[in-house]
Amino acid sequence: MPNETPSRTTRHKQQPKKNQQKKLPNKKKKKSFGSIFLKVILGLVFIGCILFLGGVGLFWSYASNAPELDEKRLESPNSSKLIAMNNEVFQELGTEKRETITATEIPKLLEDAIISVEDRRFYKHIGVDPIRIVGSALSNVKTGGMQGGSTLTQQLIKLSFFSTAASDQTLERKAQEAWMAVQLEKEKSKQEILTYYINKVYMSNGLYGMQTASKAFYGKALDELNLAETALIAGLPNAPSYFDPYANPENAKDRRDIVLFTMKENEKITEKEYQEAIDTPIDAGLKKLSGGNNTWKYYDNYIKEVIDEVEEKTGVDVYKDGVEIHTNIDIEAQRRLYDIVNTDQYVAYPDADMQVAATLIDATTGKVTAQIGGRNIEEGTMLGNNLAVSTARDLGSTVKPITDYAPAFEFNKYSTAKTIVDEPYKYKGTNIPVMNWDNQYWGTMSLRRALVESRNVPAAKLFEDVGADNIAEFLSRLNIQYESIEQANSISSNTSTQEGTKYGISSLKLAAAYAALANGGTYHEPQYVNKIVFEDGSEEVEAFKTRGTKAMEETTAYMVTDILKGVITSGTGTNAAINGLYQAGKTGTSNYSKEDIERINSPYSVTPDSTFAGYTKTYSLAVWTGYNNQKTPIVGDNTRIASDVYRELMQFVSASVVNSDWEMPKGLTRIGNELYFEGQYVEPVKPSKTKESSSSSSESSTAESTETTETSEVPASTSSSSQPVEPTPPPVESSSEAPIVPPTTPPASSSVVPPIEQTPPATP
Repeated sequence: MPNETPSRTTRHKQQPKKNQQKKLPNKKKKKSFGSIFLKVILGLVFIGCILFLGGVGLFWSYASNAPELDEKRLESPNSSKLIAMNNEVFQELGTEKRETITATEIPKLLEDAIISVEDRRFYKHIGVDPIRIVGSALSNVKTGGMQGGSTLTQQLIKLSFFSTAASDQTLERKAQEAWMAVQLEKEKSKQEILTYYINKVYMSNGLYGMQTASKAFYGKALDELNLAETALIAGLPNAPSYFDPYANPENAKDRRDIVLFTMKENEKITEKEYQEAIDTPIDAGLKKLSGGNNTWKYYDNYIKEVIDEVEEKTGVDVYKDGVEIHTNIDIEAQRRLYDIVNTDQYVAYPDADMQVAATLIDATTGKVTAQIGGRNIEEGTMLGNNLAVSTARDLGSTVKPITDYAPAFEFNKYSTAKTIVDEPYKYKGTNIPVMNWDNQYWGTMSLRRALVESRNVPAAKLFEDVGADNIAEFLSRLNIQYESIEQANSISSNTSTQEGTKYGISSLKLAAAYAALANGGTYHEPQYVNKIVFEDGSEEVEAFKTRGTKAMEETTAYMVTDILKGVITSGTGTNAAINGLYQAGKTGTSNYSKEDIERINSPYSVTPDSTFAGYTKTYSLAVWTGYNNQKTPIVGDNTRIASDVYRELMQFVSASVVNSDWEMPKGLTRIGNELYFEGQYVEPVKPSKTKESSSSSSESSTAESTETTETSEVPASTSSSSQPVEPTPPPVESSSEAPIVPPTTPPASSSVVPPIEQTPPATP
């Protein structure tokens, strides 16, 4: 049966081979994996090429917009112009005090120092250094630092053509710097580039160029400097102000020693030379810096605040970036303020040591139009201490309108006629009595009279009525803070913690707060600058815009202003009166402790601080006076010098503006001389006319006062607000425990009371 069974050969052909069946799927899988892997590799290469080409295209796009190389900009300093509100250039930073050297005059020691610390591969790269960039990146990843990868050539390009502000360090700018650095290396030799750098860099204290700094610091040329001196000069451009040997000697030594270390590592100096140099005191050989131009003294304090504001709000370095800074300074007002404070033409000062700090603000905008932070400052001082922004001193009773009375009107809706009892009283929770300037208590009186006569007890009682939390919240609207506000702050700005200028009150803060009273309740942050213009014509305006915020009701501002007008016409501030001018203001003095008064032992009243702050509808002006040593007292009627300065400047600036009175806002009604919220008038109660000596204070009278405080309203006489409320004691105010002596002409305080050791003033 041959057809039934296939032959062995036939069967073999019909059946697939086992090994063939196994290999087919394996071959298919291997091909699939290899294909995917190849596709991934090709995809990555393709993406990399796209990114590379895109990066190249972006780089060329940025580079094509780079500025043209200009030798004049490489040579000249990047001076910044300070422009006043009338568009007059009143100061330039960087145009003076500049001496240059040529490429052949570069000392070898200086060259080694600069190359070692700034760009060790300077003579090997083409303007950019990929090795340095990668090394810096790895170092930053490893240490978390911010080491830069820029070459000396790139630094020169940045200084000459671009802003150094952190906000401007964009990818576009970096690309343009790199492109221009490469182009510069093609056009100039390494020595020429190094020379440009040496002559260009800012060296602190208004000095540009290393030769300039060498002669100013050491009185000799660069080639005459020793190793330690050369290292200091070479290290300064990295951060001139921070490493300034005059202002920050410790920082300067650290930087100098880093330069010396890099020189040793770069085998430019020996170990022995290194040790000898780092052992050299940082001030060795330093000379006293000479002053700037003759006009700088008028603006020093103002310029310091301008520089700080520009840096804080934009990051621009005015010494490096060559910008136009449009400020809010009124040149005529600033010069008049300087003359008022520094000559005897306007004010009779008791001695040369008394200090004055004053700030003038445009009440409608917050613009600081004039400021001075010291008197008889040493000639040649640049960016000196500005007492006008310091919160370290006590502004006394000038705080009462904004700490006690305005919050009482704002939160408690009191009228100006509301009665309060001036009587023996202690700070809440203590056995410390609140003292009035005359050591007397005047009994029941209206809030108007209490503020006009600057009685301390009513102020402390109002603080308790309104509550510390409400008062702190109200003051915060005026950018005034205390780390922990206390009832003593009802009559004092004294605080043990300042944290720079965060806590407490300065003449700047006080003028800004009073400006809110002047303009109907809107607070404006004080502004020294209104815009900056860069070399390419672009402007920064937004950072300097003043956006007013509501600090209080218009009714509150008007009520306080209405009372403070009386302070000048009939109260403690009559010395500030200016014939015909509508104005309001407040006096303030701080106090010594009983122990200090006994040690001073003066026949006259004494106080460490005397302040006057006042305003019109246009200007707000705060003036502080005192001595650098708080233990040197202001004696007798020299407390009036603050109001003398105020009067002289306010009269000057008000002569050229409209003189108008404030208009009463809706929601208030005037009955007689007093202001009430509409619908809240209460029948009057006759005020007390008796005065009780503080020596009769007792626990029983203090307890009784708690029951008799603020229970009724009192209208004043029917006369206008410009007339006295009623007969008053002599219009001289002080929160000092010693009574004020009637006006006299005491000898200079320096000859009556020698300065004694400095200790913090006692809190009242």
